[in-house]
Amino acid sequence: MSAKTLEIGILFFPGMTQLDVTGPFEVLARLPGARIHLLWKRIEPITSDVGLTLMPTTAFKDCPKLDVLCVGGGPGQMALMDDTEVMTFVAEAGATARYVTSVCAGCLILAGAGLLDGYRSACHWLSRDQLTILGAVPVADRIVMDRNRISGGGVTAGIDFAFRLAAELCGDDVAKRLQLFLEYDPKPPFDINERNAPAELIAEIRASARPMLEERLRSSERAMARLRNGGIGLRHKVPDEASADRGESS
Repeated sequence: MSAKTLEIGILFFPGMTQLDVTGPFEVLARLPGARIHLLWKRIEPITSDVGLTLMPTTAFKDCPKLDVLCVGGGPGQMALMDDTEVMTFVAEAGATARYVTSVCAGCLILAGAGLLDGYRSACHWLSRDQLTILGAVPVADRIVMDRNRISGGGVTAGIDFAFRLAAELCGDDVAKRLQLFLEYDPKPPFDINERNAPAELIAEIRASARPMLEERLRSSERAMARLRNGGIGLRHKVPDEASADRGESS
């Protein structure tokens, strides 16, 4: 385990789902040598999608070269996709980061910045299909690792994702110790998920989310149009098989 400082950047933005990133923050902030940057345009309070006020710590202009870029999702993601300043920052920070990571619909922000072209990715099940619009490959797993891209599924998957990333950064022993210390041993009260939920419940949730999903679709289509026209984003091509020896998903 290296004593080198780990520069970890987590994007904050208005309307984000805070657990997407505060779950990973709780794990990653405890890694040896970790220095966490909670990133936004300015140091000013932002409000999550359900009203929690949070304070960034590092403005984009002061962000160092990152070992990890982590982006979460939430309803605010749609506005971000049309924000040139944010998407340019994500594209540039992701281009040099050791690990480019996301939780929930944060993968759509990465993809909209050209960082997931040809990469496999997890996403919240309601929006997973939109990854294909942006050139990524959707995978219905809780955690997906494709070379240096690591993604978690919806919201709470960010905690599982964080332990996987912790193991990549500092080794399994460190990650296991943290998991034990934080008493992460989930036993949810209900055995329900996308795969076993009643069809009528899935349909009800999709129907209630339809306006948001339609807006998200339009933002994804606009982002893809910009990528095709050489605008925001850095269409990173997939390395050939000889250089892609870390492409397993889990």
